[in-house]
Amino acid sequence: MINDPDLGLIIRILAGEQHLYAQLVNKHKSYVYSLALRVLENKSDAEEAAQDAFVKAFKYLAGFNRDAKFSTWLYRIVFNTAISYKRKQKVKMQSIDNVHIGYHQDALEKNDKKRFIEEAIAKLNEADRVAITLFYLQEFSLEEIADITNTPANTVKVRIHRARHRLAEELKGILHQEALSL
Repeated sequence: MINDPDLGLIIRILAGEQHLYAQLVNKHKSYVYSLALRVLENKSDAEEAAQDAFVKAFKYLAGFNRDAKFSTWLYRIVFNTAISYKRKQKVKMQSIDNVHIGYHQDALEKNDKKRFIEEAIAKLNEADRVAITLFYLQEFSLEEIADITNTPANTVKVRIHRARHRLAEELKGILHQEALSL
């Protein structure tokens, strides 16, 4: 049996203390949103998909296998919900993020690095974006990612390896273009 810190809360929710579900939402909302955003590449769609995923998770909470981690189960729901949204999209709209320019050089460099990495990740295909996000940003194991994406663990390992190389190539291209514009 897996030691899941959410299990006690889930048991109480299923026993009738449904108001406690808000604690699970608060605990996982940033990861849920970031995964949905990586798949959908649109903030408003990601917010909507994240909300829908939480509603689905609540609806099916009684069917949650207590031998698994809640977070893996939840992120599988989020991934599937976001994929469904992506299939429904007819017109892709891209929002432009406002970049806050700070006065401190370290903060500026950190913002630049983050912007360049996000820009490079956005250029990857959907499967690579999800794999990189889950492995490096959400720190899931290969087995957990395999469960979430319904992909064999060896395939996930290869995908992450190849995605890392594609990400490096995208970063080289972005940084080269940035250097030319200076």
